[in-house]
Amino acid sequence: MTQPPSYPTPPVGGPQPAVGAVAPPPGPHPQGYAAPPQYAPPGYAPPQWHAGRPGPLPPPLSPGGQPLASFADRLLAWLVDTALATAVSLALFSPFFIILWLRMFNEMTRTNPDGTFVEPDPGIFLVDFFLPMVLLQFGILVVMLGLYWLYHVEYLKRGGQTLGKKVMKLRVVPLDPTRTLNRGMAGRRWVVQHLAGSLVPGSSYLDGLWQLWDKPWQQCLHDKFAETVVVKVSS
Repeated sequence: MTQPPSYPTPPVGGPQPAVGAVAPPPGPHPQGYAAPPQYAPPGYAPPQWHAGRPGPLPPPLSPGGQPLASFADRLLAWLVDTALATAVSLALFSPFFIILWLRMFNEMTRTNPDGTFVEPDPGIFLVDFFLPMVLLQFGILVVMLGLYWLYHVEYLKRGGQTLGKKVMKLRVVPLDPTRTLNRGMAGRRWVVQHLAGSLVPGSSYLDGLWQLWDKPWQQCLHDKFAETVVVKVSS
């Protein structure tokens, strides 16, 4: 009678690994067995991967959600308005200065029949030149204050922009976004920025530079006094 083939008895502990392989640890291995954690030397941190260089921070916003105007933009707008005011004052008052200068020149260059210069009369000089010059300076001050009021108050309150601010695309708006820019706000801005700045030495510089460290609305002193901010607009 033919005997069935015999098979070798499996070794204790399960099948032996192939040559060059690593045997698993003895004992049962439940489902979901996880490999032991790998060793990392002390102080080692895995490399961090970044998508790219971080972009610039967004500009600060006004209470109404509009980007605040930068110091450079406000300075350029002020330079445009100052150049405009200077051109207007020169056009208005240059003829008067020229007339006074010509009269003074003619009086000082008068000669006698023998060719010698006539000694100017102090009384004539006082009445004809000094007093008219003082009155002209006073008139310039009054007229320029009036023009500045019309330009920086009446014209500003209509749309929140002077010509300089239109060029730089800036607008003056109330700090409270529920309010509308009015004559009172524009007038308080004018008093601090132009009138007080002309009367108190150095105050105009302090007023303009205040924006550099003011937080969070980047206001100048005249903005604080009038409760306004200057924002960047599209047009």
